[in-house]
Amino acid sequence: MIRRVRAVLVTPTNTTLLIKRIRPGIAPYWVIVGGKVDPTDASPEDALLREVHEEIAGEAQIVSLLHTIETDDERQDFYLATIESWNFEDRTGPEFSQEGRGEYLLEEIPLTAEALDVINLLPQEIATVLRGAVEGGELLATR
Repeated sequence: MIRRVRAVLVTPTNTTLLIKRIRPGIAPYWVIVGGKVDPTDASPEDALLREVHEEIAGEAQIVSLLHTIETDDERQDFYLATIESWNFEDRTGPEFSQEGRGEYLLEEIPLTAEALDVINLLPQEIATVLRGAVEGGELLATR
């Protein structure tokens, strides 16, 4: 089973950092920062911190596990985390230099239902969970 970890990153200004994917022939969509747990990672949380550093050159502070999506062949754990600073220009993830992968654009999205409703955040299940957490005030309480 493939194991992935993702970080719902809450910034000091109550936004979240998402990666907008632009790929040929596909409508743009947004994903949450994160990636695959490697065999060398000591834990899923260590993998998450590594992925945040690789993808946005940031250091996150994990707050809690927010949601898990599991299928027959994959498990994705979505963690709630805070982040103070990042630098997308200093990203080091190997996917950024691979040909044919399309564009990766870091965007800061306000943590409001209105802002989340106008983007195509995938997977849809986490978009629904995130919207519910925003409406319930659960994410802003992390600051």
